[in-house]
Amino acid sequence: MPETVRGPVADLGATLMHEHVFGLSPEILWNWPDIPEGWDEEARTREAAAKLEALRAEGVDTIVDLTVVGLGRYVPAVQRVAELTSVNIVAATGLYTYDALPPYFANRGPGSLFGGPDRLAEFFVRDIAEGIGRTGVKAAMLKCATDRAGMTPGCERVFRAVAEAHLRTGAPITTHSHSGTRGGLAQQRLLASLGVDLTRVVIGHAGDSTDVAYLEELVAGGSYLGMDRFGIDTISPFEDRVAVVAEMCARGHAGRMVLGHDSYCFNDRFDAEVVRRRHPDYHLLHVSRDVLPELRRRGVTEEQIHQMLVDNPRRVFA
Repeated sequence: MPETVRGPVADLGATLMHEHVFGLSPEILWNWPDIPEGWDEEARTREAAAKLEALRAEGVDTIVDLTVVGLGRYVPAVQRVAELTSVNIVAATGLYTYDALPPYFANRGPGSLFGGPDRLAEFFVRDIAEGIGRTGVKAAMLKCATDRAGMTPGCERVFRAVAEAHLRTGAPITTHSHSGTRGGLAQQRLLASLGVDLTRVVIGHAGDSTDVAYLEELVAGGSYLGMDRFGIDTISPFEDRVAVVAEMCARGHAGRMVLGHDSYCFNDRFDAEVVRRRHPDYHLLHVSRDVLPELRRRGVTEEQIHQMLVDNPRRVFA
């Protein structure tokens, strides 16, 4: 059974596969606690739970929280949210960087200043097998990232550690990819070379692309496509995002797509008012209220929507 923050569940139900509960900047919060975006844990957890309950009222049962090290993962606060909402929250492990590793890892491991073993995979496996920190919450998904700079040495170390942890635990993998440079293909090549079954991989942010040939190449490799940034219209507008999903469904690929927003209940890295003004649809309810009705209008069937929201997530975590 898939692990969630509250423990294993028999069925995830309708699932948004790329979201975040909290994105935090610990060193900022430790040293300048009076910033306007300040961290009142009880208030923020109640706000997050209310947002998730509103999502539950729209028929969504589960979110996959892809906040890992590098994005301010703080599982004790997410546990408190899970106590206050009926929505399942799936936790993740991994490390988020587009370039170099954080100094803790950059100064340890093969090729580093001080050498020694690479402990990344060890930490990832511990999060999955034993639990994150002292919370007892077991991660159920692995995350790694590349962006415009491509597969830098730091990113490659993370991918290799994620692949090792996947092979040792069976946990599926999701990525952050840069569609403009067709970056998902390099991710697939490396993961496949490391023995990863690409049918257990979600290429995240594939929905940023309007290049259907690129998307079909990713599907041919076996991976799922993360159509998971609905609401971030500055990267790709609503019209393009829904058109691409509808076209891929028409081509028979509904069984290889998952949906989401890449949104946060609270994120101190962006000015909330600026985000609301520039991205008014960047919130957890956009898929349910706007995207699904538009997909139906474009001919996407209820069976295909069920595949993307229920069946495909279930298979990813099987």
